[in-house]
Amino acid sequence: MTSTAPSPRLPARFAGPDTRFAGLDGMRAIAVMLVVVYHLFPPALLPGGFVGVDVFFVISGFLITSLLLREHVSTGRVALGRFWQRRARRLLPALAVVVVVCSALAWLVGGDVLVDLDAQVLGAATFSYNWISVAGGGGYFAAATPELFRNFWSLAVEEQFYLLWPLIFPLFLLLPRAWARTTAAFALAAASAAWMGAVVAGGGDVTRAYFGTDTHAFGLLLGVGLAFLLARAFDGRRRWMDSPAARHVTGTAGMLALVGLAALAAVPQSTSAMTFPGALLAASLLSAVAIVAGVWPGSWFGRGIDVRPMRWIGDRSYGIYLWHWPLLVLAVGAFAPDATVATAPVWVGLGVLAATAAASALSFRYIETPVRRLGFRASARALTARLQGGPRARLRTVGVALAGALVLTGAGAAIAVSPDQTSAEAAVEAGRAAYEKALRESPTPLDPDPSATDAATPAPSGITGDQISAVGDSVMLAAAGGLVERLPGIEVDAEVSRSMWAGPEIVDELDASGRLRPYVVVALGTNGAVDPSSLEDLADTVGPKRGLVLVNAYAPRDWIPGVNAELTAFADDHRNVIVADWSGAIAPHEDLLAGDRIHPGAAGGRIFADTVAAAVDELADERRADAADRAARLAEILSTDLTP
Repeated sequence: MTSTAPSPRLPARFAGPDTRFAGLDGMRAIAVMLVVVYHLFPPALLPGGFVGVDVFFVISGFLITSLLLREHVSTGRVALGRFWQRRARRLLPALAVVVVVCSALAWLVGGDVLVDLDAQVLGAATFSYNWISVAGGGGYFAAATPELFRNFWSLAVEEQFYLLWPLIFPLFLLLPRAWARTTAAFALAAASAAWMGAVVAGGGDVTRAYFGTDTHAFGLLLGVGLAFLLARAFDGRRRWMDSPAARHVTGTAGMLALVGLAALAAVPQSTSAMTFPGALLAASLLSAVAIVAGVWPGSWFGRGIDVRPMRWIGDRSYGIYLWHWPLLVLAVGAFAPDATVATAPVWVGLGVLAATAAASALSFRYIETPVRRLGFRASARALTARLQGGPRARLRTVGVALAGALVLTGAGAAIAVSPDQTSAEAAVEAGRAAYEKALRESPTPLDPDPSATDAATPAPSGITGDQISAVGDSVMLAAAGGLVERLPGIEVDAEVSRSMWAGPEIVDELDASGRLRPYVVVALGTNGAVDPSSLEDLADTVGPKRGLVLVNAYAPRDWIPGVNAELTAFADDHRNVIVADWSGAIAPHEDLLAGDRIHPGAAGGRIFADTVAAAVDELADERRADAADRAARLAEILSTDLTP
């Protein structure tokens, strides 16, 4: 299958059969280092390091278009079959090895690293990982979800580009001038960036905007336009382009572009259009400037960033990118279960970095390079020929074959047993189901007894569930079964991803509808820092005639100690407020939590309920004691006033 169109002229540096563009290996090294540091050492070093993916996109768009232009000039056509065959040789061997080996390791680690593994492997095999992840609700920025092959989303975007762009390329060649081709590519890039901004600004899912091929194609298209532009600019280049001044200016521009990329990577990014597409588009434009500086005739900048260590990393950047994320997920699951990929200890990051370097080097030498040079069939024949060699060669070959069969068996087992939910999601759904079942089987009026709500003094008997309103996040939702078992009749209003900011409004709505009960339990400390003003608003709504129980938080998150300290300080400074020490109660029983070390299972939910019930009873005792003290003082005052 071939594609033909009028052939443009192409400068020698683009048309040579062995052309290697200066600076591209160095740019690949920079791109992969940004991404790897962002993932392995979050968030202090490079909180915006994910812009490295956009550097890759620009490089890919430029390189693939330049290769297509070179072939078209040399032969007058583009052999699509051979093009896709070369891409398959370059991409598939390493991808297949990473998927098989890491799937087998995931089977050994077990737990949440196996979640949706079947769908992930399907996405990797069909070059559609980004769309499968979006459809399944996955998220690049969801640190708690240990999606084993999450980094494959960008490979899917590039692979879709490799499939479609050669088909569209001849249409661009029909445009009569190079400037028209360049303008068309840049216009499409601008449209893609604008579409990403519209999705984000319109309240859409950031992950949809980030993962989408349509919304994140602008880097690839900038690279396409750059290839058309430079092919024309270097065609019969003028004398000034070879002048020392031109080289100095372009080299300086390249260095400034790298400084700009480092600055973008060092600055924490938001989830607004300032980042999506703002920062990503800026990174793409800076990458384009650096590429121009690198390939400029006689460029010192290209040679400078292509020094041997950078070239070594650049040659292996594909394997490094493939290996680092799955190895991080596996290492956290196996060696740091109390952490997440976003809070992994430094020693885990260093270990994964070393393992990534080793795995990518071995893959590059023994798998990628032979297949790229020989092809799939010739590589298989070479491996088979070793069986006809000496005893040592046969032994090594048989050992490799047996190891491969063992790994394939482990990968198949992992795919077969992969669950559809994380243990945390299962715990939350179980809690929700238990609460809904309790409502169906033992319905109680949601409206509390007005006399109980207005009573300044609690009843002398123990506090029952129908006197309690509970508002919380997914932790309370996971524990809802334990709450209704321990405190029948309790009203639970809990949802996923709530923070303390939502608390005052929810409690105010319950109060306005007459459903707020004498005791209000609030558990909203898991998902972020607590603002004192939110607690004040909460206490004002609850009022002096009700009791407020604040449940502290337990999670491997850096803000949790501050949250718990804030809750304790607030309770110490306010009457009718007490802290339920969930953190202290569950700390000795981490085995009763889900794999994320946050959400309780059934047994953990009972501990949560016991902790809440004990705090409510303690607060009731304090209120009774205060009421008794006030009554005694009032009686003393009255008796003094009545004494002659």
